[in-house]
Amino acid sequence: MTKKIPDLLRLTAPVRETLESLPASVALIGVGTDGQPVTVDLDYAAHVLVSTCGGGGSSTILRTLTAQFLHHGAHALVLDMKRISQPWARELPTVTYRADVDDIHDALVGLAHELRRRIDIADRHGSDVGLLRLVVVFENGDATLRKLARHWETVRRPGDPRVSPAFTALTDVLSADARVRMNVLFDGHPTLSALELEGREQFSTVILGQVPTGTWRRLAPAAGPAPKDRSRPNRGRVHVVQRGDIVHQTQVLTLTDIEALGRASGVS
Repeated sequence: MTKKIPDLLRLTAPVRETLESLPASVALIGVGTDGQPVTVDLDYAAHVLVSTCGGGGSSTILRTLTAQFLHHGAHALVLDMKRISQPWARELPTVTYRADVDDIHDALVGLAHELRRRIDIADRHGSDVGLLRLVVVFENGDATLRKLARHWETVRRPGDPRVSPAFTALTDVLSADARVRMNVLFDGHPTLSALELEGREQFSTVILGQVPTGTWRRLAPAAGPAPKDRSRPNRGRVHVVQRGDIVHQTQVLTLTDIEALGRASGVS
């Protein structure tokens, strides 16, 4: 696709050609230092964690990945308490957009019912039943989880579980097998208190931007020491950690809102 890692990767003709060559379960993250595509295959690495510092481009990464899966027929549930992170997706018929904390809570609880439905179908008909892929796009995840916890403290009644059912639903989806075709794209730096370790460890692909050394060690402990060049300012430059210890320095593909909408709609 290119001979070296570019300073900016946009939707050029060669990139379009690469996108068209990818299977429906695969999205292009960007280009590595060897000039080769860096991708994620949700059939084998079901969930993606994107962790950057403020203004580090996490929403751009989520936008670019989500648009590619929508292009191939997936549906998406976008959870965005900021309300402005993914405006291009709001009116798409294949996207459910939730911004209020009570609506996000209900949407996650609904995922638990959908997960059980899909498990039942897969158990009865096998893994080749062809369930529609559902991508859960979790913007500003850390703050959203904190607000969900406070929301549950407010509405919880005697006899209700101590842990919010929204949290339980999220960790259940993260722990589900690939047959159910439910995938999480999470923006944040999930801690043990916010997201239980058993859920956090399900992110087979971790995309790290300009993060502190402590965050690198916590989210990619098997990947070795944090690269010394990780804090150099470079728009769209990240490290992609896959299967725990495989690290690719990567220039991410950047789709604008208009390009993402066109891609998701099948126009481009």
